[in-house]
Amino acid sequence: MITVRAALAADIPAMEALIARSGIALSDGFYSPEQAVAITRHVFGVDTQLVADQTYFLIEKHGELVACGGWSKRSTLFGADRTKQGADPLLDPATEAARIRAFFVEPSAARQGLGRLLLSHCTEAAGAAGFRTLELAATMPGVPLYLACGFAMVERFEITLPDDIKVPLAKMRKSINT
Repeated sequence: MITVRAALAADIPAMEALIARSGIALSDGFYSPEQAVAITRHVFGVDTQLVADQTYFLIEKHGELVACGGWSKRSTLFGADRTKQGADPLLDPATEAARIRAFFVEPSAARQGLGRLLLSHCTEAAGAAGFRTLELAATMPGVPLYLACGFAMVERFEITLPDDIKVPLAKMRKSINT
């Protein structure tokens, strides 16, 4: 049995462990081992503001955590608490895009439709909150999923992490069909 529910503060340690496993294992073939370790260590993780906003979700299969991800009504495009600097103001749904944030799947449960299920859940919730557009910063492993789900590439960019490790990302966007 698969369930989707809002993440709670008590779930954060389990989500952080899942994110670490997913960030390394599912980057294989898309990022070098050095890039995968750097982005997992320095960028990936839970943004506790999403948990507080009740816009971060987890998927459980037979009671076990197998995926997490969410959407945001705030301006931060990507990154965990440790990457945020300053305020994270609310977006205007009439003129700005909701953010799709921090999707991670247990490596043993990859490619079983969990990312699509989370994306559908988040799209519906963002639409119900008045947003008409979604935006995200995709990792290279995530790009195929988002393209298959109707997102368009806006721009490719890279971030520079400690030890001068450069990691490519893609800004993507999609209209919410209402």
